[in-house]
Amino acid sequence: MNEPIPVLVAGDHFMLNRLLVESLHAEGGPAAWRVRELELPWPHLPFGRVEEVEEASGSQERLIEALAGVRVCLTQMAPLTARVLAACPDLELFAVGRGGPVNANLAAATEHGVAVTFAPGRNAASTAEHTLGLMLATMRRIPQAHAGVVAGRWDSGMYAYHATGLEIAGSTVGLVGAGAIGRRVASALMALGAEVLVADPYADPASLPAGVRQVPLAELLASSAVVSLHARLTAETAGIIGSAELASMPRGSVLVNSARGGLLDHAALATALRDGHLFAAGLDVFDVEPLPADHPLRGAPNLVLTPHLAGASRAVAERAARLVAAEAGRWLRGEPLLHRANPVPAAR
Repeated sequence: MNEPIPVLVAGDHFMLNRLLVESLHAEGGPAAWRVRELELPWPHLPFGRVEEVEEASGSQERLIEALAGVRVCLTQMAPLTARVLAACPDLELFAVGRGGPVNANLAAATEHGVAVTFAPGRNAASTAEHTLGLMLATMRRIPQAHAGVVAGRWDSGMYAYHATGLEIAGSTVGLVGAGAIGRRVASALMALGAEVLVADPYADPASLPAGVRQVPLAELLASSAVVSLHARLTAETAGIIGSAELASMPRGSVLVNSARGGLLDHAALATALRDGHLFAAGLDVFDVEPLPADHPLRGAPNLVLTPHLAGASRAVAERAARLVAAEAGRWLRGEPLLHRANPVPAAR
């Protein structure tokens, strides 16, 4: 009988160690693994930069100690730095339960022969639903109505024509980006009766839901009552929506962003809201997080803001745990890794 594989589950207060262990035991059975646990402090303590990697949680020292003799690590936020890799020669697989392994130094991992995997699509459903929530909240002015009732007001004046909100049904909604999340949002909007436009030069038209039209960005902005951002943040897309793009949107339109804050010029958005060019905006992501006290959006009208919570559902944590455990199972069986981020093969 083979000896159990030493594995570290380095979960946190979202992707729980319990979920990781349960998913791991479904891959090869409990006897296949000798599990060690490390609990990271996120989200009770914000993630941040650790040495050369981004959006990490916990210290290199604790991780190095926990990885002693370990061959497989399942995590979401642990910092895989060059220092950690140099100190942990037994490590062979580092499976990250998020859409991109930004907390792993891929070049150093490749140099040390450590395969890094990630979990694409883990939060596609959750983020798509949150996007729709932001759209509905901004278009129907739900937060303002709620605040009034809580404050003891019964503001029937919101029924006045000039004060009423917008409907998705019959509106043209433009999606900037048509990946897994954008396509889900498109399908939901079509079901609600919207006309959906997509601007994404890399999208395969065959992958889009039936009835969705693919158009250039300029046409999408000029034609849409609602614009929702779903693009990846790259050198090409950084700042893709600035003052000129906001000005090209119809007066009284709505902007939603649950993708990446760097896609949008937030100062220009604040101006467009204050001067009434935009009806409202709903944002889950920002150029600086947490939002500083002097940020231009603070005090801007008709905003719905959430603190980067689009991927915060129990189903996301459970799905991510299954995805990383499945990679560990493939590694255990000597199979090719499905979501490999660097050119290191699975090996036993």
